[in-house]
Amino acid sequence: MPKIKNLSNACKVSFSPNGPISEEALERVRALLDEIRPLDVGLDNEAQRVSQIARNWNSSTRPSNGRRGRNGANQFTVPIKYLHIHECESFSMGIFCMPPSSVIPLHNHPGMTVLSKLLYGRLHAESYDWINVPDHPSDQLQARPAKLVRDCEMTAPETTILYPNRGGNIHTFRAITPCALFDVLSPPYSAEDRRHCSYFRKSLVNQQPSTWSPRNLSSQVVWLEELEDHQPPEGFVVARGLYKGSVIRR
Repeated sequence: MPKIKNLSNACKVSFSPNGPISEEALERVRALLDEIRPLDVGLDNEAQRVSQIARNWNSSTRPSNGRRGRNGANQFTVPIKYLHIHECESFSMGIFCMPPSSVIPLHNHPGMTVLSKLLYGRLHAESYDWINVPDHPSDQLQARPAKLVRDCEMTAPETTILYPNRGGNIHTFRAITPCALFDVLSPPYSAEDRRHCSYFRKSLVNQQPSTWSPRNLSSQVVWLEELEDHQPPEGFVVARGLYKGSVIRR
């Protein structure tokens, strides 16, 4: 049986509409995702080309990330492609194919567990988790403090897991070389269930609450503002690509 079908079958018994049924079930899915290679999802030719490019790749000569739009948002010149594989009420699977210097902006996964496997290439990952502050305004558009969880490069093959409230649920990726990121989300985004994808930017305003003492603060804390109406930054475009791997049946 193709590895991608083994992975899908494991997801069907390991995930529910509320997420993973147990930590052990989640680890079983992670183990199978670890085994997935570009060949298993129809990306072997792309991976081979990237390998050839990487031998001569110089990160200092990579193309610029595009001009700035309103509010300092990047206007990306080359679209990222999303290859949809499968979605049901318990989980979704898909692959983001990212050109060099393209960026998936800072966004969240509310109430979701996410497994991400870098299939080929290199990228820079930056992720945060919210910090609970007593008496902080409930307005979601108000800047909120978040703690840095990851700020590092990822090199394929590498798999990570983030959870609803830990592990870097708010994150952004910047491709260093051409790369492909395989995501498994449980449960998937759902407007009906109020699991919207929200986008964020770093606030330039010092929002330090009076209840915090200096020992509570560090350079690892930033203030994040949510963009209105769940809209991504201006110029961020994801195009639908053609998935060439094994088809997953319901």
